[in-house]
Amino acid sequence: MPIKNLDKSSQMKKIIILMALSLLGMLLFILFGLTFDNMSFNLPRRALKVLAIAIVSFSIGYSSIVFQTITGNRILTPGIMGLDSLYMFIQTVVVYFFGSRQLAMMTDTFQFFFSGIIMVGASLLLYVFLFNGKMKNIYFLVLIGIIFGGFFNGLSNFMQMMLDPNEFLVLQGKMFASFSAINVKLIGVCLVLIIFCIISIIPDLKRLNVLSLGEDHAINLGINCKRLIRKQMIVISVLISVSTVLVGPVTFLGLLVASLAREVVKGYKHRIMIIIAFLIGNIALIYSLFIVERLLNFSATINVIIDFIGGIYFIYLITRNQA
Repeated sequence: MPIKNLDKSSQMKKIIILMALSLLGMLLFILFGLTFDNMSFNLPRRALKVLAIAIVSFSIGYSSIVFQTITGNRILTPGIMGLDSLYMFIQTVVVYFFGSRQLAMMTDTFQFFFSGIIMVGASLLLYVFLFNGKMKNIYFLVLIGIIFGGFFNGLSNFMQMMLDPNEFLVLQGKMFASFSAINVKLIGVCLVLIIFCIISIIPDLKRLNVLSLGEDHAINLGINCKRLIRKQMIVISVLISVSTVLVGPVTFLGLLVASLAREVVKGYKHRIMIIIAFLIGNIALIYSLFIVERLLNFSATINVIIDFIGGIYFIYLITRNQA
């Protein structure tokens, strides 16, 4: 009992420290350079950005942690498997076959749900392909993910090159979001979906703890693994759609957040890992955005920095597993 209580105390200290750093970053981002003259303009915009970053941090943190659990390894994430590239591919297909006028006539909410439904279907196909019991070699799964991502990106680029320049401009405005130009129109819809997802996943957290032992052990302990994995793949698809529609695809952020969360927790409880992954992601994004916007005056982009660091860390994980 003393050891268990000590472990809980240690985890709570880590969470409190990360919460303090996260709150400090939010206040710094919102209040830095704020005056009575510009408050009415800057305060709402900054508050919406902070809320969007929190939504993205939870979406990426949860989807990465759970995806690693259901695939049985700590390298795969939805971004590496190409799910966020699929979202961008869907937008390109609409313009290529139906024209930019059709895309412009669609509301942001309709586009989001249309793309999300397709992503859920693709995730279920991915579930059938990856979890049939025969294809769980980690290097094979990584290869499949890279191929999927490259395939969707390649087709998107090919179609974009054949578009009329005016149509491409419309598509570019719809597709390429960033942390500095967050799609604030969909924050309300995304927040509702996040709350719904949180309510639906709470009963599954203990089952995910059991699933982390391995699918065979989980089945022996009475877990309906197929049903659990199908449900989680749908939730992951929704969360990836939420993240991508707000800020665009960030391939390696999930890998960094999930790996750091597992290093901090050093345990199996998904409730703790997800909270810490969310806080780490929030800290990384809010401080990075503060540096890029306030100190570097947009001379660099967060996406490039995250993908560069994440790519190096991804190679390190591959070589460490091989060793």
